[in-house]
Amino acid sequence: MKRSFVIFFSLLIFNIIYIYSQSAQNPVIFADVPDVSTIRVGDTYYMSSTTMHMSPGLPIMKSKDLINWEMAGYAYDRLVENDKMNLENNEEAYGKGSWASSLRYHDGYFYVSTFSATTGKTHVYKTDSIETGNWESYAFEPVLHDNSLFFDDDGKVYMIYGGGEIKLIELLPDASGIKPGGIQKTIIENVNMVFGEDEVGGLPGEGSQVFKIDGKYYIFHIASPKSKWARSVIIHKADKITGPYEGRLALQDDHVAQGGIVNTPDGDWYAMLFGDRGSIGRIPYLVPVEWKDGWPVLGENGKVPKTLNLPNKKSKVPAIVASDDFERKPGDPKLPLVWQWNHNPDNDHWEILENPGRLRITTGRIDPNLQSAKNTLTQRTIGPKSSATTKINVANMKDGDVAGLTAFQNKYAYVGVKKENGKTSIVMVKSILGIENEDKKQGIVMMSNVSEHFEAVESIPLNNDEVFLKVSCDFTKDKAEFYYSLDGKNWQKIGDSLQMIYTFTKHFMGYRYGLFNYATEQPGGYVDFDFYTIEKN
Repeated sequence: MKRSFVIFFSLLIFNIIYIYSQSAQNPVIFADVPDVSTIRVGDTYYMSSTTMHMSPGLPIMKSKDLINWEMAGYAYDRLVENDKMNLENNEEAYGKGSWASSLRYHDGYFYVSTFSATTGKTHVYKTDSIETGNWESYAFEPVLHDNSLFFDDDGKVYMIYGGGEIKLIELLPDASGIKPGGIQKTIIENVNMVFGEDEVGGLPGEGSQVFKIDGKYYIFHIASPKSKWARSVIIHKADKITGPYEGRLALQDDHVAQGGIVNTPDGDWYAMLFGDRGSIGRIPYLVPVEWKDGWPVLGENGKVPKTLNLPNKKSKVPAIVASDDFERKPGDPKLPLVWQWNHNPDNDHWEILENPGRLRITTGRIDPNLQSAKNTLTQRTIGPKSSATTKINVANMKDGDVAGLTAFQNKYAYVGVKKENGKTSIVMVKSILGIENEDKKQGIVMMSNVSEHFEAVESIPLNNDEVFLKVSCDFTKDKAEFYYSLDGKNWQKIGDSLQMIYTFTKHFMGYRYGLFNYATEQPGGYVDFDFYTIEKN
């Protein structure tokens, strides 16, 4: 009897572990993919997100199962040509650029809208194919904050937008601008009244996304009550798009909020939302949805589930990031979609070389630090633990040049090579933030008045033209470590750990790995990156 019980119990545990390992798990992407907007066209799901000051921008991903996502394209290559986006004349667009987007499909075309304080306009992009088509671009004033584009059944086109107070505005039939004499009205006086009058005063309801389901209009918002930091999903419902709207608290769990809902071909419903997760950023969670009395009910007993009744991920490393050996076949793009530049790149000062393939970054001007440097090439970090590795040839650096691999956010650090007085050294450098009025919530610094300087923590003479560099990030502790190697096998730690923090000031995004080269004395030096490898540890 005892032996039979042990066998039964062992089989039970094995089956539980097997089922768990075959099921998808939250978060569906352990990387910074904030402000998600998700749709389904046929059997394919598409999801847009925010990358602010990065170029190209307004990324769109695709999936066949809501779990395994890959890059599909970007709505624009360069948001605008001005000093802020070009990192010129001491101007920058950190934490600005374009913000939350709204992705829609209507009459054979994909539309995605966003807004930008950097341009002072609302933007709408249109294409018949996200992956192969050309994007038409429209821009108009004013800036419509956190707008949600909506095509109604009667042919009218609207945007819903705002923070706290939610407004409706009618657009032209092609969504290219505001319709003269069209509807403009406030449809929700204060989203946060759903919490009760005493709780008004937290994060004002924003990030609104509107859907029409079975003849009813549903608007999803993110908000938080006054008394506590609790990201929440609030839903408003109406019979007409103009209202009146009734509101409900739909989810308040684990700071998972902002997004919308999408159905599967089989008729199941899910909400794609994001959760604040410290220095890695805001990462997507998939939440099952059931319908009750005409309302979407999110989660399992009000909670975001850890596992989902969907197939598991195909790879430990999500396809929105990738290693790159910089080898290109005829017809290949110079850079795969996983790469983004920090601000608009200077295309005259970088290139992909052949035989062997490598990325060359040439300095084109003098910069004081990494934050202001042109042509830093970045990818998302991934969690909970990951590392990025590269090999760099520094034979053609000039005095004052600094090049390497960084963990990049407002509080950044890097391992690299610096040339001074004709000699090169391996260096570990990190920035130091002086933060006043610091207020940490869920690993995010909500501060004001941030000052910055940086310091070289360690320097080691380098007598080779080539060196291997590595950055490892542990997002369970928000720590980054830095390494170098002369042979790619034996690694040495260098400098200190970086205590990573997510700041709203400047970057407003999760940490990124970045390849860089900048000059502090004279332009014209260059370095070659032989490869870039990202691994989930």
